Amino acid sequence: MNSKSIAKEKFVFKDMVKVENILSNYPDKKSATLPLLHLAQSQDGYITTGAINTIADMVDSHPAIVMDCVSFYTMFYTKPPGRHKVQICQTLSCSLNGADDLVDDVVSKYSIKPGETTEDKKFTLQKVECLGSCDTAPVVQIDNDYYEGLSREKFDELLETLK
Repeated sequence: MNSKSIAKEKFVFKDMVKVENILSNYPDKKSATLPLLHLAQSQDGYITTGAINTIADMVDSHPAIVMDCVSFYTMFYTKPPGRHKVQICQTLSCSLNGADDLVDDVVSKYSIKPGETTEDKKFTLQKVECLGSCDTAPVVQIDNDYYEGLSREKFDELLETLK
């Protein structure tokens, strides 16, 4: 089978009213790329190849340009993430205050590296840039909640409480 006969994977938004609302807010369709990616991810939990193709068509862009956005921002996932997204800040104040130890702790305890998900799909570990709370470093964001000034012990206890 040659590449010309392979159908381009498509994605169908469940709420076309939201899609139209997003598109109507931007005179330049390409500006709607990020909001459409957020909407697609909220629907499936991650960004599929089909979503990239569909969004590229909607905003008159090439799929590679949409994929550039997906790969640049840490909040987008291209495969299903774990139930809990553990994001550890890596900027200078957090690193100096123990963030690297927190990453090392997860790596050794759960046998995953940054960007990976545990086999039981419980955690996805990410090293991220500034979480905006430098004065309370190290800072960890788990799902939508911030945890500040964490020691390794407090961090371990926190992870143990998550179901």
